[in-house]
Amino acid sequence: MLKYTVKRLLVAIPTFFGITVLVYLISAMAPGSPLEMLMADPMATKEDMEALKAQMGLDDPAIVQYFRWLVSMLQGNLGVSYRNNLPVLEQVLEKLSPTLILTLTSTVLSILIAVPLGIMSAYKPYSVWDYASSGFAFVGASTPTFFTGLVMIYLFAVRFKILPMGGMYDAGVHTMASAIRHLILPSLVLTIFNIGSILRQTRGSMMEVFSEDYIRTARAKGLAEPRVVIVHGLRNALIPVVTVLSTMIPFMFGGAVVAEQVFSWPGLGSLMVQSINARDYPMIMGITVVIAAAVLVGNVLTDIAYSLLDPKIRESR
Repeated sequence: MLKYTVKRLLVAIPTFFGITVLVYLISAMAPGSPLEMLMADPMATKEDMEALKAQMGLDDPAIVQYFRWLVSMLQGNLGVSYRNNLPVLEQVLEKLSPTLILTLTSTVLSILIAVPLGIMSAYKPYSVWDYASSGFAFVGASTPTFFTGLVMIYLFAVRFKILPMGGMYDAGVHTMASAIRHLILPSLVLTIFNIGSILRQTRGSMMEVFSEDYIRTARAKGLAEPRVVIVHGLRNALIPVVTVLSTMIPFMFGGAVVAEQVFSWPGLGSLMVQSINARDYPMIMGITVVIAAAVLVGNVLTDIAYSLLDPKIRESR
């Protein structure tokens, strides 16, 4: 197991650095300049602009700027923000917790809802239940996150006034109960969006497993139906489901960016949008490092889950 885990980590390292190169170069080639945002004084001269550009190191080629940033990053220094001159790492870590809370909550809810629905749909295929759950999953997966969020706000915050419209806490009330109330709507929106893929994959995998000989043998032995479904069926159907979860990790963070904007959730998504608008390259790269690391760690954990569910995968690699 240790050898297998080390191999997966070694594969993730060049992927991580490749992501940072692409994001830095794309940011550098984007229209606009952080100098335009920083030099708010209309009386600033061209000489002032050039002096500030040299001071910030923006007069060097993009590749030189990247390697300078890379050396600092490897030393644990992500630089300071162009917007507020505060350390990037401190600001990113401050915003990381809300994003992880939102993402993990929606992921757990998606699994707890989609997997049982997929099992029941596979157990009674082409029934009214199957069509209803599949239709719900299709609508949820095909509806844009921002639209679902606006509908939720209208229904539960504006119309019925039972949940807050946005933010993470009530004004002046930083309690767990207040955070949970504010978490319900954004996590529900992401859950609805994520359910579709997990449900469809669970249903397809379980239907394939139910046709196997060992399932018929287990039933012929007189084993209880819940034991046949859960113990003999679900475990063998989980590998494709885990595959879907691994491919969904980047989209979960992407969906969180949209949900944070709609619900004013103070996470990395909101900070990323503000940084892109201000061409705040150090902050953009800092957020990229954190999200890329989280996605790659999630993929490594998925590979480890593969090997636990099916030892043949570990032995073949």
